[in-house]
Amino acid sequence: MSVNKAILIGFLGKDPEVKQINPEFKVANFTLATSESYTSKAGEKVESTEWHNCQASNRTAEVIEKYVHKGDQLYVEGKIKTRSWDKDGVKQYTTYIQVDLVQLFPKQKEVQPEDQYASSSPAYEDKSIKQQIADRQGSIPEDEPDGLPF
Repeated sequence: MSVNKAILIGFLGKDPEVKQINPEFKVANFTLATSESYTSKAGEKVESTEWHNCQASNRTAEVIEKYVHKGDQLYVEGKIKTRSWDKDGVKQYTTYIQVDLVQLFPKQKEVQPEDQYASSSPAYEDKSIKQQIADRQGSIPEDEPDGLPF
């Protein structure tokens, strides 16, 4: 058995490029930035950003074309794919995420002075995403609130 599944939460680097390949097939290409930060041994905060090429087709591409823009935060599920071609006799490769599912996060509201100390749950705990994952995988057992058996 093998599994090819990518799950990303990140921000769009630029507006998606959408192409109508033929009357029945549409493709959306976009880049998604994911970041992580850590403290180095010297005590400095270091942030590392990875850029992921993503491609969605048909209905998902239509949704992306209509609702997704530069700077938006997205949850993306898909498969890692590699495509190759020859250019001047040299084999070229590109790796991308073939998007199966996309979830747009709500825009962050601007923080008002009276809200600056209010607690808020992080975006990745958005119920619509948890519900969407649960719908795809079956319900999450009550005794395992995060769906993990450990």
